[in-house]
Amino acid sequence: MSKVHVIDHPLIQHKLAIIRDIKTGPKEFRELVDEIALLMAYEVTRDMALEDVEVETPMGIAHCRMISGKKIGVIPILRAGLGMVNGIVQLIPTAKVGHIGLYRDPESLQPVEYYCKLPTDIHERDLIVLDPMLATGGSAVAAIRFI
Repeated sequence: MSKVHVIDHPLIQHKLAIIRDIKTGPKEFRELVDEIALLMAYEVTRDMALEDVEVETPMGIAHCRMISGKKIGVIPILRAGLGMVNGIVQLIPTAKVGHIGLYRDPESLQPVEYYCKLPTDIHERDLIVLDPMLATGGSAVAAIRFI
């Protein structure tokens, strides 16, 4: 999963329009962010490796496919990325969550790390970095470098 995903799914575009509407209240906003994050996680995990397995069912043995390979880590950039965690964890409940805090230095305009708490097994996981405040991408790039 070593790539950036640009997601322009119609459902996400629709929900983004509702989020941006001045008439959208806080409760609906939070619910929509959860839904968008879930839809984004669905797209981002599309290429996860699968392995063939046998599952015993009430009707006998079934040949199925299950996710294999690295586990998932979810790393929101504080604070904006926090709103997306719940939607992703609903879809991937075994994901471990870490946090990176960044702010932009007012003079240099460069991202500065002020907090970093990551899962101890981070190198054994594929990571999904959450940053909904994408303008220049500087914070997202900095977070990935800090990891």
